[in-house]
Amino acid sequence: MGDGGDTGGTSYRSLPSQAVVSAVANAEDVPAEELRPPEYQPLHDVVDPQALDRLFEPKSDDTFRGPGEVSFPFCGYDVTVGSDGSVTLE
Repeated sequence: MGDGGDTGGTSYRSLPSQAVVSAVANAEDVPAEELRPPEYQPLHDVVDPQALDRLFEPKSDDTFRGPGEVSFPFCGYDVTVGSDGSVTLE
């Protein structure tokens, strides 16, 4: 699992929840489908994946919701997901 060091950031084109799993899998150097218990905790243990995805989707009139970010611990990393499409692990 993570060593707490800054692992940089990535941008997501998929759903934010999927991008978080992909970013952690990449940092751990494992395929995303291997990021599962018992070695790794499920994302839904720390954040509701559907709520995370909805947080950054456009409003019902397709306008941008505005700038923002959300941070949470996951698999030994401090994860920050930004409205600009970034996923940063520290």
